[in-house]
Amino acid sequence: MSGTVERASGAAAADEVASPCINVCVMDAASGFCIGCWRTLDEIAAWSALDADAKRAVLAAIRERRARAGVRE
Repeated sequence: MSGTVERASGAAAADEVASPCINVCVMDAASGFCIGCWRTLDEIAAWSALDADAKRAVLAAIRERRARAGVRE
């Protein structure tokens, strides 16, 4: 039975999406984005409740924001 539990937890770990937070938590009033992770307050607040697909969508939005601002990865 423990083999089943290990596979289940391993599958969940493989689908986890890491938070973009870099512990520089300051909101830019002009843009509405955190200057550290480029998320909105709503995205930050919702992060822990989002499923993996929604988290990936937020990460894609962050990449677009950074690109529009001319910030390199």
